[in-house]
Amino acid sequence: MNISIIQGMIDAIDKPAIFINQDYVIEAVNKPYRDTYPVTIKLGFSTCYQVSHRNSKPCDLCGENCPMEQAKETGKTASVVHVHATNEGQNYCDIRMKPIIDGEGELLGYLEILDKLAYASNTSSEGKMVGESDAFKAMLSKINRAANSNISVLLHGETGTGKELVSHALHSSSHRAEKPFVVIECTGLTDALFESELFGHEKGAFTGAVNKKKGLIETVEGGTLFLDEVGDIPLAMQVKLLRLLETQTYRPVGSIAIKKANFRLICASHKDLLELVNAGKFRHDLYYRIAGLSIHLPPLRERNNDIVLLAKHILNTLGSDKTLSQPTLAALKKYTFPGNIRELRNIVEQAILMADDRIIEPSDLPEYVCASTQQTAHLSPQGEKDIMTLAEVEAHYLKDKVDVYTGNTEDLADALGISVRTLYRKLQALKINAP
Repeated sequence: MNISIIQGMIDAIDKPAIFINQDYVIEAVNKPYRDTYPVTIKLGFSTCYQVSHRNSKPCDLCGENCPMEQAKETGKTASVVHVHATNEGQNYCDIRMKPIIDGEGELLGYLEILDKLAYASNTSSEGKMVGESDAFKAMLSKINRAANSNISVLLHGETGTGKELVSHALHSSSHRAEKPFVVIECTGLTDALFESELFGHEKGAFTGAVNKKKGLIETVEGGTLFLDEVGDIPLAMQVKLLRLLETQTYRPVGSIAIKKANFRLICASHKDLLELVNAGKFRHDLYYRIAGLSIHLPPLRERNNDIVLLAKHILNTLGSDKTLSQPTLAALKKYTFPGNIRELRNIVEQAILMADDRIIEPSDLPEYVCASTQQTAHLSPQGEKDIMTLAEVEAHYLKDKVDVYTGNTEDLADALGISVRTLYRKLQALKINAP
C-alpha cells in the first residue's frame, strides 16, 4: 500500500492517529496527533515512544504493556491505557493499535489511534478520577468504550468506590455532555414518591399535589439519568421503569397525555443485582435492560498502588499545607479500607485535625487504622487458623467500636467514613445493635 494512501486514510480520522512501521518509526501522522504533542515529528525518523513518552526505547522495555507487541502476538487490534506527555502535561490516553495488511497478506505496519481521557489523571487534579494502578486503568478503558456509545451502563462496586464520579465521567465524555445530568437516589423512595419524582404529576393527582410538577425524565431531556442504588427500587416501580426504557414514553401521575423520553441511562448499585434477580427481588428483564455494559469499580484494597497518590490528592483538595510522613503512608497502605475512598478521605480529614505539626505522623491517624495494620503484621505465617478474612476483621472491628462508642449512629457512620444506611446494613447483617 502506497504511503500516500495511508496518509489520506489517517487524515480522514478525527482523532489523533499515526501509522508506524514494525520498528516503531512514524511514517504517517494526522494534524490532531501533531497538535497533541509539544515536539516536532519527523516522518521516517521519529518513533512513537519518543514522541508520546519521551523514552529512548519501546514501552515494553520500560515496564509498560506495549500495544504493538500485543498486536504482533495476536494479529488483532490491541488496546492499552497509557500516560502520555502531551501539550497539556501528563494525560491518560486509551490507545488502539491495528495491524495493516496489504492485499497479499503482508504486514505493512500499524495504525495507532488515541482517545484522550480528560476525566482521569495520575497526579492530583481537581474534579478528576486519580490513580495509576492496573485495576484503575482497566476501569478507565471500559469507561472510554462506554462513553463513546449510547449503551445503558451498570456501575457495580462497594460503597465509597466513586460510582457518582464515574457516572459524571461517562456523561462528560459523551455526545450528551452539554445536556443535563440528573441524579436520583433510589434508596428510601416509596412507590408513589418514586413515580412522582420520575414522571412528574398533575395538580390534584393525589393528596398534597397542590401544584403541577415536572418529572426528572422531562428535566433530563437529551441528557443523562443516573439512578443510584438501583437495586432498592420497589418491584412495582421496576415494571414502570422497564416500560419507560422499552417504549421511551411515560405518563405523568394523574395525566392521560403520553410524553416521549430522550435520555441515556446509567445505574449504580453496591448490591449483586444478579443475586437479587435469583431471589425474586429484581426483575431479570429490567436487569438486562440496564446492564448493557457492566463496569466494576475496584475497591481500594485492589488499588494498593493508588493509596499514596489518593491520600496526597485528598490533602490538596482540602487545601491543607500538611504532608504525610513515610511511616504514615506505609500505615495507610497496610490498611484494608472497608469504606474505600470515602473512608480514606475521612481518615485524612481527621489526621489534619489531630496533627499538631505540619507533618502528619501515624499517631495522628484514627486508632483503628494503626491497630488494624498491627494486627495484620502479627498474623502467623505458619497456619491459616491465625489469619482472619477481611469480613471477619470488619465484623470484629465494628463490634469493638459499637461497644465503646458514646455517640449516636449518625456520628459513628460519619467517623467511619460511610453512610448511615451502609452502617445500619452492616450492623443488621452482623446482628449488632446500633449505638
